[in-house]
Amino acid sequence: MVQTMLEVIALDATDAEAAQAGGAHRLELTVDMAADGLTPPVTVLRDVLSATDLPVRVMLRDAPGFAPGDLDGLRRDAEALREAGAAEFVLGFLDADGRVDEAACAALVAELDGCAWTFHRALDNSADPEAAWTVVGGLGCDTVLAAGSARGVGDGLAVLERLAARQDAVRLLVGGGLKVEHVAPLKAVGVTGFHVGSAVRPGGWGAPVSADAVRSWVNLV
Repeated sequence: MVQTMLEVIALDATDAEAAQAGGAHRLELTVDMAADGLTPPVTVLRDVLSATDLPVRVMLRDAPGFAPGDLDGLRRDAEALREAGAAEFVLGFLDADGRVDEAACAALVAELDGCAWTFHRALDNSADPEAAWTVVGGLGCDTVLAAGSARGVGDGLAVLERLAARQDAVRLLVGGGLKVEHVAPLKAVGVTGFHVGSAVRPGGWGAPVSADAVRSWVNLV
């Protein structure tokens, strides 16, 4: 039986420690949530890896939106982060027509040398999220983070149900406006992966992760 999983967004080592104390199963490491999450500096990664023994998926994204700002720069970032100990990543790009940018994704994935990775919520912002699921699965990720809609989980439940039915080698990780009341219906259709950020920060993005809030979500999922 597939175990349920809670992934928590961490912005620094303090967040990582609180998430682990609360029982989180994995971290997504990113910075600058005003831009919806960008690649963290190597120094932040090192601090987080020293603070936790949880799996850490590191964001590779250098600009707001879903096109790479500097793909060669992102490839250099990936190399530096791997040298610093990163073993799992998060990435995803769209082209100007809202389709998965397979070439850009493949170029960056080539730098990961077999590391596990998640295709992030670019899927929700694509022209056709369900068609994008098929494309993304061919790129080699093991997880897709999605809300089913660019507006969040509340608007994307019908799409998420259809994506959940298509899980095989690729796992659906639901996040983006995820609320407590969404969990039961999502579990009922086969979702086993849940992703939270602001939901475990009672004080907002300017405040740290709450271990108690994480524990509540772990018990819920």
